[in-house]
Amino acid sequence: MGEIEGTYRVLQTPGSRLGVQKNSGVSTLEPGQNLSTAMALSPAKTHERDLQIKIKMLDNTVEVLDIESKYYGQALLTEVYKHLNLIESDYFGIEFQNIQSYWIWLEPMKPVIKQVRRPKTTMLRLAVKFFPPDPGQLQEEYTRYLFALQIKRDLAEERLTCSDNTAALLVSHLLQSEIGDFDESEDREHLKINRYLPNQERIQGKILEFHRKHVGQTPAESDFQVLEIARKLEMYGIRFHLASDREGTKINLAVSHMGVLVFQGNTKINTFNWSKVRKLSFKRKRFLIKLHPEGPYQDTLEFLLGSRDECKNFWKICVEYHTFFRLFDQPKPKAKAVFFTRGSSFRYSGRTQKQLVDYIKDSGMKKTPYERRHSRVRVSTHASNPDVPKQSVAFPEGLRTPGSPASATVPFHSVHSSAAPTILPIFAESSPSSLDPRAPYSRIPDKNATVPAEETGRKLVQQPGSPMFQSFQGLPVDHSQLSSLVLKSPLGLNPAFPVNLNAAGQGSSPLLSPVLSDAGGARIEEDDETKRKRYPTDKAYFIAKEILATERTYLKDLEVITVWFRSAVIKENAMPEGLMTLLFSNIDPIYEFHRGFLKEIEQRLSLWEGKTNAHVKGDYQRIGDVMLRNMRTLKEFTSYLQKHDEVLTELEKATKRLKKLEMVYKEFELQKVCYLPLNTFLLKPIQRLMHYKLILGRLCKHYTVEHRDFADCRNALKEVTEMTSQLQHSLIRLENFQKLTELQHDLLGIDNLTAPGREFIREGCLYKLTKKGLQQRMFFLFSDMLLYTSKGVTGTNQFKIHGHLPLHGMLVEESENEWAVPHCFTIYSAQKTIVVAASTRLEMGKWMEDLNMAIEMAKKSTEKSDMLLDNSVCNRSNRSSDEVSLEQESEDDIHSSRSSLDRQSHHRANTTMHVCWYRNTSVSMADHSVAVENQLSGYLLRKFKNSNGWQKLWVVFTNFCLFFYKTHQDDYPLASLPLLGYVVSSPVEADGIQKDYVFKLQFKSHVYFFRAESKYTFERWMEVIKRATSSPARSSLLLPKDEKDQHTD
Repeated sequence: MGEIEGTYRVLQTPGSRLGVQKNSGVSTLEPGQNLSTAMALSPAKTHERDLQIKIKMLDNTVEVLDIESKYYGQALLTEVYKHLNLIESDYFGIEFQNIQSYWIWLEPMKPVIKQVRRPKTTMLRLAVKFFPPDPGQLQEEYTRYLFALQIKRDLAEERLTCSDNTAALLVSHLLQSEIGDFDESEDREHLKINRYLPNQERIQGKILEFHRKHVGQTPAESDFQVLEIARKLEMYGIRFHLASDREGTKINLAVSHMGVLVFQGNTKINTFNWSKVRKLSFKRKRFLIKLHPEGPYQDTLEFLLGSRDECKNFWKICVEYHTFFRLFDQPKPKAKAVFFTRGSSFRYSGRTQKQLVDYIKDSGMKKTPYERRHSRVRVSTHASNPDVPKQSVAFPEGLRTPGSPASATVPFHSVHSSAAPTILPIFAESSPSSLDPRAPYSRIPDKNATVPAEETGRKLVQQPGSPMFQSFQGLPVDHSQLSSLVLKSPLGLNPAFPVNLNAAGQGSSPLLSPVLSDAGGARIEEDDETKRKRYPTDKAYFIAKEILATERTYLKDLEVITVWFRSAVIKENAMPEGLMTLLFSNIDPIYEFHRGFLKEIEQRLSLWEGKTNAHVKGDYQRIGDVMLRNMRTLKEFTSYLQKHDEVLTELEKATKRLKKLEMVYKEFELQKVCYLPLNTFLLKPIQRLMHYKLILGRLCKHYTVEHRDFADCRNALKEVTEMTSQLQHSLIRLENFQKLTELQHDLLGIDNLTAPGREFIREGCLYKLTKKGLQQRMFFLFSDMLLYTSKGVTGTNQFKIHGHLPLHGMLVEESENEWAVPHCFTIYSAQKTIVVAASTRLEMGKWMEDLNMAIEMAKKSTEKSDMLLDNSVCNRSNRSSDEVSLEQESEDDIHSSRSSLDRQSHHRANTTMHVCWYRNTSVSMADHSVAVENQLSGYLLRKFKNSNGWQKLWVVFTNFCLFFYKTHQDDYPLASLPLLGYVVSSPVEADGIQKDYVFKLQFKSHVYFFRAESKYTFERWMEVIKRATSSPARSSLLLPKDEKDQHTD
């Protein structure tokens, strides 16, 4: 393998904005140099102006610039910025199309002639290079004007894709900016000459309708509105780079202020935040992202681009974006190697965003007001519509740099498109105002202008590709059949910004999928077939093997508490002595018992398999006697199991009371060995009794009454049934308490979620109708209230409470026809009314049924939930989520994560709520109960769709997830695969699987094959996965108490 061609270690200074130590980065400048001196010292053998460079400006005028052949990119950029009198120039760049017809940025530190192969015939163009998340960060009105022109260009070139309503709204503000107040005849004439959108005629009526509402709006206000609308769109500032993932699925890569983005079609399916990226590199066509290690997941991601040049180009853009948005200071010079160099030396060489903002704010220059001389804005002769809200943002006045005249060194010649011969250039060469640093900038009157004939923008090609595996790390939602919608506000406000959710066939990528590589386990040779044929084929033997396999997993689960957690709390001295005694005195005896029980099972299976001569007698080909003996012994531990309620409660109280214990608890949950929420392991002893009952039931069903093992199995079943009947109600209560405490840890903005009497019913993803359109929300239904949340962009990825609705007085009804949104229903409560949409009709049915049942139960309940709600939900802002922009939410999340160190560190991505969020589904408490019954462990052979060999792995199925280990002796999983949304089936002929006992797991285009050792084992894996991943119709927890007792019995 060759060396990496280009690397970029992501310095941990983006954190520097949040108080982390500064790191200045690296640059290719010599020590003591700045950009201007470097350009001045660049070699120039002749001062002849022997090159004419054509540059298209953002208003589509073309300027011709005479330059020397040895000019560097920075010199050309500087002259253009001087010509435009542009202060916030670092947001912009010059781009051109290379021979392969994709756009690349002009590099400042290389000669122009070495970058632009045919400079005389190539049309360069000025464009926005860095898109800030908030247009309010742009200090100058002139800069916002140029950004608005960039949005206009992106709309025309179909880069900024959005719904028809949003497009019409954007064009209406552009019209208001360019020609002033609404006049239908002039508007129609202007739209006839000027093309803003490819499908402009189809939505012209909407454009005129929106423009009518902007009466009295100034051009500056219109520009700001354009940027405010555009920045909320998913495609804002996005430039696609066609690529494919490791499985060959076609995707699009992009980069933004947040990090590296992954799209399928026009839908974002993953984001790799800069805070999580350790290193970016490329090798030939492969683009590599190295992440900071987080749990058992792979930390290096690989993408394949079309060519080495495309790969390097995208890598350079990532380097520049990271430096511009994340570093404090301009990178320091990088020492040049004396003899040899390795990889690319490219680094960003301009000012960072922080330096740029500080420069504008701290500048002592007089901020001179200016006018828009060439804007043909019609002044309204009638009063402005009072119902239309005005833009009240105070804009900083225009700011011009003092210094040499703008066009003193390089002459510009204005060349205009033949389609607009009457338009004057932005700055007339002979105009004295163009030499004045305080001169006001002017707008080109677009009243009679059209888009130039040459279309230099590329049209993005959407690769149909197959849908991809949906990772629960980051991304992706399956908006099934949800259409775009504009809300008609009863308050007379402007229409909302619609969100296009037409995503049939969309999927998401396995980019963070924690699936093992082929190196993760031992290969199985063909002669293993003969080895397996030596073992018994009786079904009872495989049932006994299931007892052995699940017992091994269960013992490892107990060790999470008895060994690993004990070590953590002792090391930090974090747990009070009384709680230590209560916890470990109850679980240690159980652990010791099961250690002995496991040894007995292992010995019996060894004899059963014929590894000694004892099997000749046939006395050891049974398991009932071992089970009976140990079930009778286990009855003596019932008192310990009954205390688990107290243990869970006291542990939860202590973590709330003691900050040190809380920190140890949360840090321990992030360790690999704690692959489930910690308090889940405390429920394992009672749940294990349920497993014994089910397994013994299968044995009794398999045996005939005359079989010698039947009597022992039946008696063992009676013993364990007696224990489970005593603990059944305790288990239901504990599972509910465990779920409430888990949600308490993972939700921001709620206290005392574990209030007495509250029961968890369902959690899942729905789309809430807001003024911005359909917004993804996570909903949590309890016996007394309904919570809805959004996922924050903090390092914790916790969910933040946006609202709560009490169930008393609530009404739910289907409202598809009213809102024209598929699978839509309305929730009426005393506080407010909300409209939500589910991903499928089945999901809508589950939510409506559970909501109606919960409402009925709340009516019968004598306890009112108002007091619980007041005490539990924190006193947050009275604004609804409708009134909080996504960026405001992000800032809130950032502040909350800053103020709470423990929140920063606490995030488990494998919780059910995260899986529901990314798989766009829901899970009820009944589903959790079914999943508890359907747990399985054992060795399986695993094969990827496109791989050749089979890989032997120890697989544990629990909590709707497959966990992969190399052997059953490993302490923590190597990887995991959430199965919500997956379909289990037998392979078809097209899969080319020629083996027996193979089952197939498929989620959209992602397929995995697993091979079991016997027909029984194969059927068991199929059964448990089907039962756990297909939701039952209703939750038994909502039944009245007498019916519930009957149901559980």
